[in-house]
Amino acid sequence: MQTTSSFAFLKEHDPLFVELASCAERVFSSDPNTTLIKLRQLGEALAQHIAVLIGVEFDEKTTQADLIYRLNRELKLEPVVRELFHTLRIEGNKATHKFRTQHREALDGLKVARALAIWFHQSFSKQGSSFKPGPFLPPLDPSSQLCQLQSEIEKLKTDLTNANVELDSSKQLNDLIKQEKVEFEALALAMDEESKQLAELAKEHELALAEQKKEYESKLLALQKKLELQDEKASAAQKQKVSANARRASQHIVLSEELTRILIDQQLSEAGWAADSQEQTYQNGARPEKGVNKAIAEWPTKYNGEGGRADYVLFHGLIPIAVVEAKKENTNVAGKIPQAERYSKGFQLEGQMQGAWEVEGQTVAWPDELDDHYKVPFVYSCNGRPYLPQLKEQSGTWFRDVRDFSNTKRALQQFHTPDGLMDLLKRSKQEAEHALQKEGFAYLKLRDYQEKAITAVENTLAKNIRSALLAMATGTGKTRTIIGLMYRFLKAERFKRILFLVDRTALGQQAIDSFNEAPLEQNQTLSKIYNVAELGDMAAEAETRVQVATVQAMVKRIFMSDNPPSVDQFDCIIVDEAHRGYTLDQEMTEGELVTRDSSQYLSSYRRVLDYFDAVKIGLTATPAKHTSDIFGKPVYTYSYREAVADDWLIDHEPPIRYETLLTQNGIAFEKGSQVSAINTQTGEVESSELEDELKFEVDAFNRRVINENFNRVICEQLVQELDPFGDEKTMIFCATDLHADMVKRLLDTAFKELYNGEYNQAAVAKITGQSDKVDKLIRQYKNERYPNIAITVDLLTTGIDVPKIANLVFLRRVKSRILYEQMIGRATRRCDEIGKTVFRIYDPVDIYAALSEVNTMKPLVKDPNVTIEQLVDELTDPETLDKALNSPGEQQGESHADVILSQLSQKLMRVLRKAEKKSESNPKLKEKLGELQELWGVEPKLLHKHLHQLGPKQAAQFVTQQSGLLNQLAEVSLLIGSERKPVLSNHEDEIRERTQSYGAYQRPEDYLDSFNQFIKEQLNQSAALAVVVNKPRDLTREQLKEVRLLLDGAGYAEAKLQSAVRNQTNQDIAASIIGHIRRAAFGEPLLPFEQRVAQAMDRIYTNHQWTTAQRKWLDRLAKQLVHEVIVDREFVNQRFADHGGAKQLDKILVNQLDTVLAELSEAMWPTQVAS
Repeated sequence: MQTTSSFAFLKEHDPLFVELASCAERVFSSDPNTTLIKLRQLGEALAQHIAVLIGVEFDEKTTQADLIYRLNRELKLEPVVRELFHTLRIEGNKATHKFRTQHREALDGLKVARALAIWFHQSFSKQGSSFKPGPFLPPLDPSSQLCQLQSEIEKLKTDLTNANVELDSSKQLNDLIKQEKVEFEALALAMDEESKQLAELAKEHELALAEQKKEYESKLLALQKKLELQDEKASAAQKQKVSANARRASQHIVLSEELTRILIDQQLSEAGWAADSQEQTYQNGARPEKGVNKAIAEWPTKYNGEGGRADYVLFHGLIPIAVVEAKKENTNVAGKIPQAERYSKGFQLEGQMQGAWEVEGQTVAWPDELDDHYKVPFVYSCNGRPYLPQLKEQSGTWFRDVRDFSNTKRALQQFHTPDGLMDLLKRSKQEAEHALQKEGFAYLKLRDYQEKAITAVENTLAKNIRSALLAMATGTGKTRTIIGLMYRFLKAERFKRILFLVDRTALGQQAIDSFNEAPLEQNQTLSKIYNVAELGDMAAEAETRVQVATVQAMVKRIFMSDNPPSVDQFDCIIVDEAHRGYTLDQEMTEGELVTRDSSQYLSSYRRVLDYFDAVKIGLTATPAKHTSDIFGKPVYTYSYREAVADDWLIDHEPPIRYETLLTQNGIAFEKGSQVSAINTQTGEVESSELEDELKFEVDAFNRRVINENFNRVICEQLVQELDPFGDEKTMIFCATDLHADMVKRLLDTAFKELYNGEYNQAAVAKITGQSDKVDKLIRQYKNERYPNIAITVDLLTTGIDVPKIANLVFLRRVKSRILYEQMIGRATRRCDEIGKTVFRIYDPVDIYAALSEVNTMKPLVKDPNVTIEQLVDELTDPETLDKALNSPGEQQGESHADVILSQLSQKLMRVLRKAEKKSESNPKLKEKLGELQELWGVEPKLLHKHLHQLGPKQAAQFVTQQSGLLNQLAEVSLLIGSERKPVLSNHEDEIRERTQSYGAYQRPEDYLDSFNQFIKEQLNQSAALAVVVNKPRDLTREQLKEVRLLLDGAGYAEAKLQSAVRNQTNQDIAASIIGHIRRAAFGEPLLPFEQRVAQAMDRIYTNHQWTTAQRKWLDRLAKQLVHEVIVDREFVNQRFADHGGAKQLDKILVNQLDTVLAELSEAMWPTQVAS
């Protein structure tokens, strides 16, 4: 038995660590199971120790997987360190639940644990990275003789099988089997003996261990309390120091051949392959077996007369299905795929093996680019290192499906499972694509643009492209399109299992409701035809074909659970609202900040998408650069203006602006006045005297300055315009949750004053992330009468469908057009039930005029989580700087050190430019910047340029010389003040005017005059416009769309024209676009469209004799006409699809439908030639 421990160096940190490791070594011979259990406990103790050092909270319910996830979030651990922690955890869990552990597995566990212990010691000991661990002294393996014997047996069995000798008839084999039995019994006896001898000793050790555990826990608790007393600055510095040390030590982890082998074996085992590259080798007689999924190492191949051993061949039973080329960690992984391909070509079937091509129904193997054949369909290359996007070619598990020339290699997070590869082999992409081409669309009852969107995705995937983006305006039926797409994919067997990914539970529930309701073939719904696993149901059984999940739930399941899904669990991922989750716009995360900061959310979303080996399809209304980075450019686009022109969506009137005294003059505080600010983190009000005057413009209202009088004046105006008893719904966007509470109170007061006892306070509800039973509130808002006015922050900004919304109120500015368009999208849906023809925007904060375009510039600081401290640390640490100088940057000719310097310069520029601007009204800040200029020898606002000119090496020297740089910046930040402490204002306010602006024309009459002019100019140039004026009944849908888009492009949308007529005449005439054009062309009086329909229907009723039943159907037709300008059979088919369409209506009207439609058009639009 070993006397000196290979883990003795851990004593410096805590005796418990050494005791756990020594115990694992001590019992190795007699109880390899316990060895692995103790090593798992060691991994847990090390993780807890690090957690306390950096202030990561945990308790007895926190699993090791969850704790490692949290540590990684804070420290950005090297993937190889995560892998070592992960391997100990998995092996320890197996040992706990499975009584028999082989000595070999326990020995591998000791090697992994030692590598982790060395990293820990180099990270946190006094010696740090200079610690030299010396060689590992493995304990003696008592099972080595038995293993040797078992290897001989396997070899002999193979030889006998190949020579067609019955196994039972071989004396040599029977003798070896008898010998194995004797050896096995002897080993069991020796282990038992040793176990008894150690029993007393073990008891003592367990008692000592329990005592040490107690001491360790109280030590941790004391350290935790001590660190809690540190101020924010000190704890940030502590975290920074730990992070830097851990990163430095990680650079010293070199995965030896042996450690690489252990990790790859472990990865294969986790994916479901029986792997042991030391024992289960070709040379040791390992061969494929029926019903067993084996990874057999060192398999000989011969190609073009040249021999070579494949590191592993993966067998699904007797079928060789994949070749793995596994190399030490520091080689180019992607570049080794051709070697694996060579082994695939040089593989020879032997014995009872079956060729994978036969399973696919082929008679010969797959041809290569020259004139040879691949005998094994899938090839991998790996080095045990988890995939890192920054080191694409040098990490991860690279994979290629060699069956098709056009299949390119790609990096995966892990190996496929045996069933996953078999599904890939059997699932015929060609057959599925053929089936999709033959499959009609009729029963899906889709609109033409939805069919085009589906076809565009299918055509893209047919070209072997593995991602597609659809850009479709909010309200154009993205969910219906998704259902059609999913159903076609599943029916054609194009995919095995689809993950439908949403970013919040409400959207997931909405999708599930649609899956349960939308009829498909024979009126069956998607969830009736296929097994749909709902939110929270993560068991993912074999028969599950669609899984609906939130990103947050998937992150938990993949990265924080003991049993993560396999990479091939889903082969298609559909992402709804794909623009979310990647956006760094803080505006979007207000309601979500409770769970994650935006950068964490961003990386989580991306990590979920990257984890699965799946085709990715994104749907969004507002594509932006960050969406295209993941899904590519949109393969099909259907815009909001197009949808309005096609009459699928509703347009809005020009925004209604409220000008108040304060929006005109701003909010100003005199020098020397007492000012109160609210600390939004603590909720406390803090007061101070102003050293200089302070002024806020409208863009800061409800954000950096809160004035209740401004909000009261606006709310008093809104109650004049919004109906708390009506069918129309309203959505009000506020800045924060507290602001939403204030607006609810002010609206309640104003409505009560106006309506007295009639007003029901349930009509107005706050629906934010802080609301009680928020899902129930959303359902009520959507389906019930109350609430009909919802006040939100950003919970309802995307994806919630409530067609009755006809009013939007903006009480806050937003920075991004993407978010603004998503907010506007809440009101664009048609709602014929309440006769909605336009929606209104109330804009007291002048958001409409101030909006910036979508920013497509690439932010230099990609990860907003990277702190100035971290960047300074990376630049000034000689070892890290040296590595960075020798690693490629993002552009030709630059190093990674240039990237670090650029990011640091950007961060410094933001702080110091802001300081420069604020110093004009802050003497103390001005003084501080003067001091820094003297100290640095350069103007603070130009420091970023100075560093950039110096270049990484000299910039590093400058920052090192200015050792107090970080503290100096912290002082500057303190003097700048924070937007997290908005100022409270009591300035009086009053309404000044209510206006609606028509672009360049302030007055509605000027706008209408310019429209008349435009129509007269365009009449001779646009054939479609001429038809509207001269022969409207001959107008086609395509021509109507052309006219609408022509007018729209010139700024003459139907909603704007209608609003202008109302503001000019004080009459609300809901005329159609045709009416507006004919008025402009030859002065035809404007009539409400409903009136035209009523007059036309009167003619139909009086010109024919109808039965009571026929009249009822004509009444139904009239009701459907309120929106419809083109009256033809296509319109009847759409509106009466559930009642047999035009064919059935024609039958009811005794073949008079065409006559009725012609007469209707004639009566609605009498022919008149323009003068």
